[in-house]
Amino acid sequence: MDNKKIEKLTQVLQKLNQEGVTETLRQEALDIVSNISPVELSIAEQNLIEKGMKPQDLRHLCDIHMEVLKGELDKIKTKIEPGHVVYTLIAEHDKILEFLTLLEEVNSKLQKTETYINSLEEIKELKTIVFNILDAENHHQREEKVLFTEMESREITGPTRIMRMEHEDLKVKKEFLKLTLEEASRLKFNEFKEKIDESAKYIIFNMRDHIFKENYILYPTAIESIQGKEIWTDMKKRCDEIGYCGFTPKA
Repeated sequence: MDNKKIEKLTQVLQKLNQEGVTETLRQEALDIVSNISPVELSIAEQNLIEKGMKPQDLRHLCDIHMEVLKGELDKIKTKIEPGHVVYTLIAEHDKILEFLTLLEEVNSKLQKTETYINSLEEIKELKTIVFNILDAENHHQREEKVLFTEMESREITGPTRIMRMEHEDLKVKKEFLKLTLEEASRLKFNEFKEKIDESAKYIIFNMRDHIFKENYILYPTAIESIQGKEIWTDMKKRCDEIGYCGFTPKA
């Protein structure tokens, strides 16, 4: 284990949170993460938490790690075609990640406003973003009722159980964010901003982490364990019955 590498990554992540994402810092972190093991990444995360950083403030690390592994996701997609159950789920993840980036950007703007009146534009934008994020419900239902069920019938239950729990947890947080936005005019402005900031950061960090685990652990496992074109065809029919999201890309 390379302690110097871990310390360097720790320093870069601190700068990312303090100064924001610059191309120089992003590239520096990418170079380190490309040559670091999962264990070393975990130690770097732990170093930051021990220094007082909130887990959700490690969001930049999750983003950068996803970027490093992007090629791996592309390899998965070469094994399947547009319209395949998993291909659609991955495409929906791409859209959800875009919503999370917007949520991060608009929340940052909101936190810099001083009064409720001056924040009306940001509140309106946040409501639209939260609507889109909540629109992912059919995505989760297709995962749980079709993909997870097939995996569990093959005795793959650990990852799916965790993903189900995370779906429930995130749904509560998303609903809370929606409710807080609706109550904006009735709350003290600083209290409102604090609630939005805490909820948004929790959702951004945990949803990105959730997507990461599904894209790079759960979906590859599903493709490997569920064999037979006829089974996937039947799964697609069941997914069609559940329905899709307003943001689902057309096959």
